[in-house]
Amino acid sequence: MDRKYLICENVSVSDTGRLLFAGQDTCDLAQQYGTPLYLMDEDRIRNRCRIYLSAVKQAFGEKAKVLFASKAASFKRIYEIMNEEGLGIDVVSCGEINTVLKAEYPLRNAYFHSNNKTDADIAFAMDHGIGYFVVDNEEELLAIQAQAKERSIQQKILLRITPGIDPHTYAAVSTGKVDSKFGNAIETGMAEAITRLALAQDSIDLRGFHCHVGSQVFDSDVYLRAADVMLSFIADIKQKTGFTAKELDLGGGYGVRYVPTDPSIDIRENIIAVGKSIAEKCELLGIDIPVILFEPGRSIVADAGMTLYTVGSVKKIPGYKNYVSVDGGMTDNVRFAMYGSAYTVLPADRTDRPFDMECSVVGRCCESGDIIQNNVMLPADMKRGDILAVLTTGAYNYSMASNYNRIPRPPIVMLAQGESYVAVKRESFDDIVRLDV
Repeated sequence: MDRKYLICENVSVSDTGRLLFAGQDTCDLAQQYGTPLYLMDEDRIRNRCRIYLSAVKQAFGEKAKVLFASKAASFKRIYEIMNEEGLGIDVVSCGEINTVLKAEYPLRNAYFHSNNKTDADIAFAMDHGIGYFVVDNEEELLAIQAQAKERSIQQKILLRITPGIDPHTYAAVSTGKVDSKFGNAIETGMAEAITRLALAQDSIDLRGFHCHVGSQVFDSDVYLRAADVMLSFIADIKQKTGFTAKELDLGGGYGVRYVPTDPSIDIRENIIAVGKSIAEKCELLGIDIPVILFEPGRSIVADAGMTLYTVGSVKKIPGYKNYVSVDGGMTDNVRFAMYGSAYTVLPADRTDRPFDMECSVVGRCCESGDIIQNNVMLPADMKRGDILAVLTTGAYNYSMASNYNRIPRPPIVMLAQGESYVAVKRESFDDIVRLDV
């Protein structure tokens, strides 16, 4: 096997040609826990948390915050790890908030996102002590004001601002442009209008602003441009209203390697560069540096994840194409169907064989679009019962998993210090019908 396919630092090959993840034999793990199987490298997750936290504090001071973006991977154990590592979190639904509560994570350290929080969402979050709301629009702002007033509290918020930045990434994950469904555009005057409205509310504690310009970003140019726009906006609002933003959340978005052509990124180096630029911009504008927040999700958990499958059939259509079918599919990884997302696919038990068959790796769902990846090179002697590994599946795979075709969702098995344990159980057929009446 060409070593270029070992795109993650925690993926290697044993002397016998077996694929190792976090130093553990993937074939043995597949036999022990069954497939499909989500694996998560806990040591890798903790290491990324520590890199982010130390880099952010070095660049912006001790008050700076790192928030884990829950939507990337939301289950009880991940919140326990974030609490142990000292990270804040962001959440986007009451389902995530409830999971946070079950994990005994302190909700005061949570920021509640989403562009359409219902009255029930707002009430649930307030009643359980949410730290911040990240407010998307004027109607939501007034709804939060009304419920905070009923409870005689001052609710801390950030306002979501759209800086008009195109991160040159997938359109589906680009959220910083003027016509985004998220936030309030500076260019149109909406950002200033909602700021003035927030300042006029007696039960709202406006702490600052939030922006998010996209995902899978491989350098800091997009952050530098977004920070430049946002700091100019902060200075403009201070000049017009006297309000000084205490916090600025720059969102998440640093990329990870899914295929060998994806670049590697030095997170610490990039964050330090952002810190230097922000300090210079604030000095130029004559404003204090606000408390800076980052919201990494994918870059903390994505390459800490791997999915294992068992091959069910190998169909070779002479003169046309080849299919390798596995026992999972779009139910546990819908990202190819949604985005055309690229992945690296490797045989777990025959990495020492020539990769001489081009094929499509497809799932078991009754959909022609149920594809894990096209144009994959695998050994030509792949057969029923072999184990396949898909790399970099720690972000959004479990979060987006479904029961389409009434297929149970896989378990999550954590790998830590040479040991393994179940963090999320495999769903059963009975679990799927549990709510049927």
